[in-house]
Amino acid sequence: MSRPIDSILIPTDGSDGALAGANCAVALASRIDADVQIHALAVVDDPDWLRNFDDDVVAALEEDATEAVEAIEELVSDHDDVTVTTVVKRGTPFQTIREYAYRREIDVITMGTTGRTGLGKVLLGSVTENVLRTAHVPVLAVPPNADVESAADVSFDRLLLPTDGSEGAAIATQWGVALARSLESTLHAFSAVDAGPIAQVTSPDDALAALEQRSEAAVDAILERAAAADVSVSGTVTTGSATDAILEHASDEDVDLIVMGTHGQTGVGQWFLGSVTENVVRQATVPVFCVPVSADAP
Repeated sequence: MSRPIDSILIPTDGSDGALAGANCAVALASRIDADVQIHALAVVDDPDWLRNFDDDVVAALEEDATEAVEAIEELVSDHDDVTVTTVVKRGTPFQTIREYAYRREIDVITMGTTGRTGLGKVLLGSVTENVLRTAHVPVLAVPPNADVESAADVSFDRLLLPTDGSEGAAIATQWGVALARSLESTLHAFSAVDAGPIAQVTSPDDALAALEQRSEAAVDAILERAAAADVSVSGTVTTGSATDAILEHASDEDVDLIVMGTHGQTGVGQWFLGSVTENVVRQATVPVFCVPVSADAP
């Protein structure tokens, strides 16, 4: 089995959040393989109103962007087994990040969820969320609560893989198993049955039983796939709202990384549709590896 990641993109604005993303990227690259290529990208926001400023203002923003990618280059230089390419571009941040990832065939985008404010903003929540919603490759989101100050702070020994049995969860499962194998990590499959939405249906007991059966089947599918890949795996089915259950289980299991899809079931039993993944990213104390349904298999 080949490694799942050959290249990682780090969007940066020079903030602590961007450096946290960089540290996670370096740790991930170092654990997977020595030849993973890192790209550091700083985007100078280029809205229409910025054109009303004189050239000195724009030059200052571009200088800040250059310093931001150079900081990533310096951070990466401490690790002999990782190489980095630095790039500064002008444009709309999330669109530029997405387009760069597409054109350079990037495998994973790694970014913090908070960053600078004002003219130089890049990684503020809205940008990260827009990347999460529109990127066609996985996004490793690093929340401030993850408290990542160096690559040495990052561990990938225990992975949590939530599932609802949907197509979105299926591609996340492929990535979760591939990462666990490459990183030599243990994997914990998890599904939560949210009984709240079924209270008003005609036969709530039957609906609940169906949801429980679906969750058990989804977890069993992960157990079977992971075992076939020689990955150490366990599984749990519980009850509760998706976001709360994922966060609580991540804490109880002391996981280092959550791997989850960004789209899943709709209607009764809804799971990963946008808000759940984004809520987990906002509240998690560990990085979250978010896999879009459009992502290629690892």
